[in-house]
Amino acid sequence: MGHTYALGRMVLAPLARLVYRPHVEGRHLVPKHGPIIFASNHLSFIDSIAIPVAAPRPVHFLAKSAYFEGSGMSGWAQREFFTAIGAIPVRRGAGQAALDALDQQRSLLEDGRAVALYPEGTRSLDGRLYRGRTGVAHLALQTGAPVVPVALVGTDKMMPVGASMPSLTPRITVRFGEPLDLTHHGANSGRSRRLATDEIMAAIHALSGQELAGTYNEVPAHGVERIKQILPHERR
Repeated sequence: MGHTYALGRMVLAPLARLVYRPHVEGRHLVPKHGPIIFASNHLSFIDSIAIPVAAPRPVHFLAKSAYFEGSGMSGWAQREFFTAIGAIPVRRGAGQAALDALDQQRSLLEDGRAVALYPEGTRSLDGRLYRGRTGVAHLALQTGAPVVPVALVGTDKMMPVGASMPSLTPRITVRFGEPLDLTHHGANSGRSRRLATDEIMAAIHALSGQELAGTYNEVPAHGVERIKQILPHERR
């Protein structure tokens, strides 16, 4: 990530907090060192900016590689921006691309870093909290990293689907919860992943207060295939 990310942490994050004035709760609960996984609800494109801005430590998340491949000044600006907020490019798709993304996340955790993921898999367009997919639990059980549940409130109002820029109102809330140690679920099996995922989603729900959808959020067909490639025995 280099100097661009360091500059982003020093300049962009404080500037965003000054301009948008988010309500941030529970920052003291976030471990300052060691691997952690931020598991958050997902309402807006801006969620991946809100978490790094509010977190008390550097956070990395995966972003589609197209954000880093533009040409000209606009492409350069976009690439520098996403690098500055901790995004790491990944090529979307099933099979090897999905496995590469999983390897990148695992490598970050093994290096003692923090990553942010969305168990719902894709944005909730109706504001409800959907059932979690087991990828986050898979990483947590595989690496032993604790999971910090996160609730984002109001990001869908600040930057709804289709908006090109976030609004200055309303103010959003970023709420961090107590870290979850999921090792008590045992070995990384289909059953343990399902139980651990349900525990993560219950913690997110307690923080967000969203209505529960009770089902999985729909994702594009290639997204479903990607999940099947990574976790072929996901329990429902």
